Amino acid sequence: MTSTQPLSIVFVMDPIDAIDIRGDTTFVLMLEAQKRGHRVFYADPADLSVDGPSVRCRANPVTLRREEGNYADVGEAVTLDLDTDADAVLQRKDPPVDAAYVTATQILGLCRRALVLNRPSGILAANEKLYAMNFADLMPDTRVTRAMPELIDFLAKLGGEMIVKPLDGRGGEGIFHLRNDDRNLFSILEQSTRFGTQPVMAQAYVPDVRTGDKRILLVDGRPIGSVLRVPSSGETRANFHVGGSAAKASLDDHDRRIVERVAPWLRRDGLFFVGIDVIGGLLTEVNVTSPTGVQEVNALDGVRLEETILDALEARVAEHRGSLR
Repeated sequence: MTSTQPLSIVFVMDPIDAIDIRGDTTFVLMLEAQKRGHRVFYADPADLSVDGPSVRCRANPVTLRREEGNYADVGEAVTLDLDTDADAVLQRKDPPVDAAYVTATQILGLCRRALVLNRPSGILAANEKLYAMNFADLMPDTRVTRAMPELIDFLAKLGGEMIVKPLDGRGGEGIFHLRNDDRNLFSILEQSTRFGTQPVMAQAYVPDVRTGDKRILLVDGRPIGSVLRVPSSGETRANFHVGGSAAKASLDDHDRRIVERVAPWLRRDGLFFVGIDVIGGLLTEVNVTSPTGVQEVNALDGVRLEETILDALEARVAEHRGSLR
């Protein structure tokens, strides 16, 4: 622990009464902050506002416990001036990155003294699918387009098999494993592209996904843990939200090469806590909004990654305060 005095930490997140305490990463981060004596607040992104030079937020103080069905005592809402009443703001709202999400992120970007992580400008610049394209040589063959003829052409170039996913999805939603002999091929592409109006990401199918999609968690560009998400029988997607199971994982040379390339970009863009996805030694996504996997790694490796993350957060707050003097 690096902090010598209690901090006020605001978690901007999805409704607190709807989280799964057995797997939610934000929950254990809040628990650890509470354990250290920090003041923990919950805020809905819709309750952010701007009053002249002040970024304000209607937030609720919360007390948490690991008790199924009775895990949060939510206090009366208070109005915080984030630059004077908060030391750190953790933006942990799940995608989709829609207009409301972008507006909330832009508002947080107006904070001048509060430390906002991940940095709002970094989140806005780092679409979770497109950001990975900065490292296209580390990825499966990939094409982003809304044009169905281009997608059909790409499918043929890949040998008749590919993955298609939305650019703003989460938890495996909207991901399809397509083959050129699928009678529903054109219908799926019509729906995925919203009849040619919405770009999608098409990627070569990597058969190694059957043994697991590796989530590597990074703090300040440094790997702190990893977990394999293994798809269930008959399912292409490995995401935990759609039934993927967790298996123990370690970093190999391919993973370390990817981390080495990605890390400087993450630090430059203020992307403090990130989860990158690797299948068969190939980078597929860089998750910057609300990466998860902490509880799964903890259970498999007998660690408490939330302690590592809070240590780094406290150090960043101290550094940030120093820069303001």
